[in-house]
Amino acid sequence: MALHHLRHAPLALRLARLPHLAPSPPPPPAARRRLLLLLGPSQHPAPPWRLLSRPRALATAAAEADDAGAGGNGDGDGFFSEESTSWESLGVSDRLASALHGAGLARPSLVQAACIPHVLTTNDVIVAAETGSGKTHGYLVPLIEKLCSKSISAEDGNSQDITSGSPNIALVLCPNVMLCEQVVRMANSLVDESGEPLKSAAAVCGPKGWPIVRPDILVATPAALLNYLFDYDPEKRRRERFLRNVKFIVFDEADMLLCGSFENQVIRLIHMLRFDEKLLSRMEDSGKEISLGDTNEYCEDSDSESAELRVDDEENEDGLVQHRPVNVENAHIGAHKKDWRRVRKVYKRSKQYVFVAATLPQSGKKTAGGVLKRMFPNAVWVSGAYLHRHNPRLERRWIEVTADTQVSALLDAVKYGLKSEVHDTKLGPNRTMVFTNTVDAANSVSDILQRVGVPCILYHRDSSLEERAKNLQSFRENGGVLVCTDAAARGLDVPNVSHVIQAEFAACAVDFLHRVGRTARAGQSGIVTSLYTEANRDLVRAVRQAEELAQPVEKAFSRKRSFRNKLKKQALHKSTALLS
Repeated sequence: MALHHLRHAPLALRLARLPHLAPSPPPPPAARRRLLLLLGPSQHPAPPWRLLSRPRALATAAAEADDAGAGGNGDGDGFFSEESTSWESLGVSDRLASALHGAGLARPSLVQAACIPHVLTTNDVIVAAETGSGKTHGYLVPLIEKLCSKSISAEDGNSQDITSGSPNIALVLCPNVMLCEQVVRMANSLVDESGEPLKSAAAVCGPKGWPIVRPDILVATPAALLNYLFDYDPEKRRRERFLRNVKFIVFDEADMLLCGSFENQVIRLIHMLRFDEKLLSRMEDSGKEISLGDTNEYCEDSDSESAELRVDDEENEDGLVQHRPVNVENAHIGAHKKDWRRVRKVYKRSKQYVFVAATLPQSGKKTAGGVLKRMFPNAVWVSGAYLHRHNPRLERRWIEVTADTQVSALLDAVKYGLKSEVHDTKLGPNRTMVFTNTVDAANSVSDILQRVGVPCILYHRDSSLEERAKNLQSFRENGGVLVCTDAAARGLDVPNVSHVIQAEFAACAVDFLHRVGRTARAGQSGIVTSLYTEANRDLVRAVRQAEELAQPVEKAFSRKRSFRNKLKKQALHKSTALLS
């Protein structure tokens, strides 16, 4: 149900009579009974809402330590690793461990404890774990450790690398500007005794150009990086030096980067990075230095047809980056995706690839998980205990609404989240996120809340990057109500969000998982209130059944098919059955 109709005059008259929201006693028995009926007969608890049963954990390194991580010490249900696990025990130096303690990270999470030892090796690693499990530090910590170790080796003259005179760079690719800047802040927050970052990080995205001083960790959107490598480097020398210096590549939000509008850009980048590995391998075998411009091997490995690269970062409603196509003269650099996925000849590896995602379906060859299995068959997989599954720290509220009751249900949900007994005051100010499917709906919800005296902050694609950054920072510092589209659902880390409200039900399973993942992060608890209509009823039933049976939510819906299309297909089957 679209919410932009809520701006109509009759509704405004009804809203004028609504009282200002304030904490109030629990709903009357009649209202409570109505909501409990919506939950179903098997879910009538003593309190108004209940936690669903704890799902079975996945058989992974992180999951095996699940119960030990809770430890009965209040550290969070299955979030932290067991007390005997320290940063040092994972292979992290005392210097970096001290920086982590200084940043308030005294102990690794389960996912961090599972993935850090693997990233510290030369193995390619795929980290698929639920939102809020600590994935960003899970790759930043070992990368900073390796960069620090490389620097010490170079100073001591112990490096056997043929390019030992060149600096090593870690490249982190993210789908949007806000996530790039967040990763940079997290990396630069790990400082030494003098207050300087252990390894410097900088972003290349949106309006930000290439940094004047070379960073140790470069965080970029694919389009911004390709702009730099192609548009301003006709001699190819800068491109060649950069590709040679990049030793570690991270794909954050990998499922988004490997599919859709980002796929061709990421394909070209992986082609170039792997080709540089082949050149370096040949160089070491022959003892001769080979330049990128001295060989036509890349032409043999890929189609020589002209390629189109997309440039001009601009986030759309979902936090993705929109681009316009620009022709690139260096046709041999652009590679066809079929060649990218083709099995390569054996060569000596000199780069490490790390893929990180909170949703990584593997059913089907075209899914991100299926692609990674073929591209990186020897990669180490680390899966979170609740990947694609219900988080036991979440309290779920399901409320069916109509056009007449939608506004009242929304206001009741906001009021419920503002109650002092719902929010732990020790965690700072109360934070509620209200999700809609469109910008118009977000504006309508904002109008409604403002009219009844609830201040709120807007976050969607029609706002400028500066405005979005300012609003997000205000929400982090001061709390309140953030009304947003799915632009705020993925990747952004806002600590201690106590309540997520779906004013409109998510359009797909991936959006649903990322929305609910904004709360109950880092071992904390949280509440999710989902408003849904009759049109969503079958779909909501499928999600709830998957959660109650401890099944992955992704099995309830196709990743590429919207909830609405799924419903149409179900209705078509029912009609066919009735006619037959």
